[in-house]
Amino acid sequence: MINKVEKEITRLIDECGYDEVTRLFKMLSGGKRLRAKLILKIAPEHKQAPLLASIVELIHAASLLHDDVIDEAQTRRGVTSVNATDGSKTAVMLGDVLYSKAFTELVGFDADVARTIASSVTSLSKGEMMDVKMAETFNTDEKKYLDMLYLKTATLIEASAIASAYLAGKDVQKYATYGRNLGLSFQIIDDILDITQDEKTLGKPALNDFAEGKCTLPYIYLYNELDDKDKERLKSLHLKKLDDEESLWIKKKMQEFKTVEKSFELAKKLSNEAMLAVKDDAELIAILETMIKRSY
Repeated sequence: MINKVEKEITRLIDECGYDEVTRLFKMLSGGKRLRAKLILKIAPEHKQAPLLASIVELIHAASLLHDDVIDEAQTRRGVTSVNATDGSKTAVMLGDVLYSKAFTELVGFDADVARTIASSVTSLSKGEMMDVKMAETFNTDEKKYLDMLYLKTATLIEASAIASAYLAGKDVQKYATYGRNLGLSFQIIDDILDITQDEKTLGKPALNDFAEGKCTLPYIYLYNELDDKDKERLKSLHLKKLDDEESLWIKKKMQEFKTVEKSFELAKKLSNEAMLAVKDDAELIAILETMIKRSY
């Protein structure tokens, strides 16, 4: 079924009618296609499911293009980013093309489906703005961080689950819980991997989130455990390119206070809640189990 999605994506890009868009889009790494797989598993029999999945993947790709410009990222999933090869202006415009093409196709769906996806893009964009603003200072508020995470990452996954439940005539609330918790736990695991994995595995420097200003859960939990002197030291390293000694100090302190483990426990709790919501669906549970196993 995922092959149908890839064919639909190719068709939509070709319909843009501009070779430059086709060339640039081919440079992008497709990624895990998590949102598409979710739609196909919830509404496997619906004829519009592959198109809906391709629309969501275009939206996701557009958001990543803009994200890379904001972060001045040189790579994405181990591949050189469009803003690095062709400039930020081109990356932003490609993202705009993908967004607008996705919305052009979205209007052909039932109102509930279209509204669900469209409103999630507003939330996603708001979450991106919050992320940028929060990175300006050292954030120690767990709730504030999780609220941003929901908007920036989980909302499109949640919307994919809700929209496909509408297509299939299934319990929307049940799949909303699944999508939301999958999205949150997925991103928490990504935050953990930024700390526990090496640069070769990540496709970017380890502890890069902190250098970019992102105070993810392991850092928030760590700050709350440290004495005043070490709190000031941790804050002084925020938004800084870390040397080996500084990186080692952070990792040792995280090991001492088990803040990575605490973050993983929250991801596991959210994942378990999602499993409970779809307890009769083995394939959706398998997605959660695979996601959790990505950790350290």
